[in-house]
Amino acid sequence: MGRLFWKFFIFFWLAQVTSVIGVGGAMWLRSPGMERFRAPQSSAVAAAASTLRYGGPEALRGLLREQSRQPAPPVFAVDEYNRDVLGRMVSETMLVQANQITGSQDNFGSAEKVAAADGHTYLLFAQPPSYPRLDGRMEPPHDRGVLPPVMPLLAGGVVSLFFAALLAWYFSKPIRTLRAAFAAVSNGLLDVRLAPVMGHRRDELSDLGRDFDSMVLRLQQLMDGQRRVLHDVSHELRSPLARLQAAIGLARQQPERIEDSMMRIEREAVRMDMLVSELLTLSRLEAGMMGKLNEQVDLNELVSDVAEDARFEAAASGCRVEIEALSRAIVRGNAELLHRAVENVVRNAVKHSPSGGLVAIKMQKNDNQTICITVSDQGGGVPEADSYAIFEPFFRSAQTKASDGHGLGLAIAQRVVIAHQGEIYARNHPGGGLCITINLPVGLAA
Repeated sequence: MGRLFWKFFIFFWLAQVTSVIGVGGAMWLRSPGMERFRAPQSSAVAAAASTLRYGGPEALRGLLREQSRQPAPPVFAVDEYNRDVLGRMVSETMLVQANQITGSQDNFGSAEKVAAADGHTYLLFAQPPSYPRLDGRMEPPHDRGVLPPVMPLLAGGVVSLFFAALLAWYFSKPIRTLRAAFAAVSNGLLDVRLAPVMGHRRDELSDLGRDFDSMVLRLQQLMDGQRRVLHDVSHELRSPLARLQAAIGLARQQPERIEDSMMRIEREAVRMDMLVSELLTLSRLEAGMMGKLNEQVDLNELVSDVAEDARFEAAASGCRVEIEALSRAIVRGNAELLHRAVENVVRNAVKHSPSGGLVAIKMQKNDNQTICITVSDQGGGVPEADSYAIFEPFFRSAQTKASDGHGLGLAIAQRVVIAHQGEIYARNHPGGGLCITINLPVGLAA
């Protein structure tokens, strides 16, 4: 048992014991005691005795009948043969106590013997608060004196001890489970889940368990992504390095072709430099190192510059680039990063457009106060299942695995757009090809 269990246990147990003692003591002190019934009982017996002396048994019967209709404890009148004048049943215990306390003040009620005019002697006594017996007779309670109710307090203490332990265990068990789960995660076991263990609970601890599962799942995804990125980077670097080694070997074996080998080495060096540059950019974006995002950026000018540069690349593959701009589209952000994001999306569209195809860039302002940039191509599109995955680093769909590139352009674009509080998503165009939409909030506008 941990320290938290004992803290819960002692706290709840002391609270329950205090409540039991307080409530039990209050009830014991407030319950009908013998002393508080002495005065009314004595008055009732005295009235009955006077009625018997001066009115006789018939007058006494009338008085006792009248008293029986009142909520006060009844008065009994018993003759020498232990018969009540009203025919009521009287227990032997009450008769013995009444005879013992006749003339005494230390009793649960007053009792008095009166000699009537008819020659009979009657024992008059008032019944104290009583409890019904199974045989219908009334039994007086036992005088408890000044002793406290030990057994109820002891029973309450034992029961409170049990419930305090149960409650402490109920609260401390999931915390111990959570601690064990954290220990497992710290040892690298990321497949630990608490939802199956706490599935039946409906409290803050179960919410904490579900949050823990979400955290571990995210850590697992990040670790898997990190391993995948390391694998992909190694693969992407291994290919140009292998070509570099081949070009160097060819230059040594065929000195007359040194110029071709040097050009090949330069291309592979440029390719590696671009890959490293994109990796550094992606790393800075994921680390939040994006510089200032409060520059005034003219999206019309930015997108037009990107389209103009893309036309040269598109001309080599025989496709066209057209743009439909806005009259005014000013936002605040980082111009270099936004240029990089739009350029990556447009170059991706040009790369996958067939010869004679069209890359359409359209800008519009939506009713929800966002500037929308849509880039559509006429390529083969992507499977619906890959419409989100294309924004992951090094991802390539089945249609694009043979194409040139590292699979980092759209990943960089997504992180830039998110950093500018925007959104980016891809969908297949009904007429064929892929359509990528960038939404930037006008709330950043100057």
